[in-house]
Amino acid sequence: MMHTTRQEQDSIGPVGLPADCLHGIQTERARQNFPITGVPLSHFPALVRALAMVKSAAARANAETGGLEPDKAGAITAACASIIADQHHAHFSVDMIQGGAGTSTNMNTNEVIANLALLWMGRAPGEYTHLHPNDDVNHGQSTNDVYPTAIRLAVLASTAPLCAALRGLQQAFEDRAEAFDGIAKVGRTQLQDAVPMSLGMEFASFAVTVGEDIDRLRDISQLLTEVNLGGTAIGTGVNAEPGYAPLALQYLSELSGFDLKQAGNLIEASSDLGAFVAYSGILKRVAVKLSKICNDLRLLSSGPRAGLGEITLPAVQAGSSIMPGKVNPVIPEVVNQVCFQVIGNDLTITMAAEAGQLQLNAMEPVVAYNLLESIRILKNAVEVLTQKCVTGITANGDRCAALLDNSLVLATALAPHLGYDAAARIAKEALASGRSIRAVLEEAGSLPAEKIDAVLSPAAMLNGPER
Repeated sequence: MMHTTRQEQDSIGPVGLPADCLHGIQTERARQNFPITGVPLSHFPALVRALAMVKSAAARANAETGGLEPDKAGAITAACASIIADQHHAHFSVDMIQGGAGTSTNMNTNEVIANLALLWMGRAPGEYTHLHPNDDVNHGQSTNDVYPTAIRLAVLASTAPLCAALRGLQQAFEDRAEAFDGIAKVGRTQLQDAVPMSLGMEFASFAVTVGEDIDRLRDISQLLTEVNLGGTAIGTGVNAEPGYAPLALQYLSELSGFDLKQAGNLIEASSDLGAFVAYSGILKRVAVKLSKICNDLRLLSSGPRAGLGEITLPAVQAGSSIMPGKVNPVIPEVVNQVCFQVIGNDLTITMAAEAGQLQLNAMEPVVAYNLLESIRILKNAVEVLTQKCVTGITANGDRCAALLDNSLVLATALAPHLGYDAAARIAKEALASGRSIRAVLEEAGSLPAEKIDAVLSPAAMLNGPER
């Protein structure tokens, strides 16, 4: 009869596993110990690929320094290549949030790669006398340099898609700005009428604020190219072969496509999570600014008749189960909520970074989870906002003109010609009588008719004097 199970043993005792299972005893214990979020490592493919890249680079370096037999190194790199090619990710099954400073993640990786390598060698999973998860796959390494290095790689790999999504949103706002360029409207401060502007100016400002954050993300990601690979347990390099670290870094740079550098002080780098805090801070900045833009879109589209109603957002679904015909700004609303989550994740990352003790920070798993989740949901939200909202926004030009003509903001244009106090009196009279600024000004006879036309023309109000 064929055996359908296999038994593995560790210092705690035996555990039974399916015979063809690609994970081993330490992964199985972690699966049982940490039923926390229900989100496994496989939820973040960039992290799984990064872990395999680290193991592949380590195997090549160990083979070159004599720490690993060439046939074992070849089997390990072949197993890693299949994982980097997005195969076998379902076997990375431990929960993202776990005790042990990421040891369960590292061992899940070691065991899956070991068993895939054994299959590549013509052996059965679990036949660790031929190739061992710890002795071979983890040779010259520790969770404490593998795990933070892989997190950095995963974040770096995830930054480009996020920046691409933001670039698409920036372009969508630029397109709307060009389309709305000639539409004069009321500019507002503190939700009160302020000075005239164009709708195109408003949307151009949205484009600029998004573009600024793309640059900041690219800048801050450079901090993550400094890694502590080769430091092993606490940064002293214990159990690593002489010459291993620079070779591993060279091969990892080639595999990942990032120009990685070894930290100047590996002991410091093994416990410091400052780069993650800084990166998360930029994600928070993106979220804060994006949420503000969505607040503006909701206000500008409010109504449609009893609110501002200066723009119309695309109708993507019915807005109410009781109010017929109601359409809500559901896309900006969902983006707002994503931004709130990212801001909350940033606080978690901050507290976790602070909680480190001595030569290690055991809270790295929650940092990895929240950082990668923030990037993922922000990218998705930005793409949804671009595709389902911004590209389809239309201007209500007549409404913009009516609000502008009936507002008091035109008084601002009079101040250089009449003085602040006289312009204020005209604004106050217009408000009290319910008439327009133009009507009160014409009645007062303070300016000739042709001068009034010149001062209150849209071109004069929007462009101002030549600079």
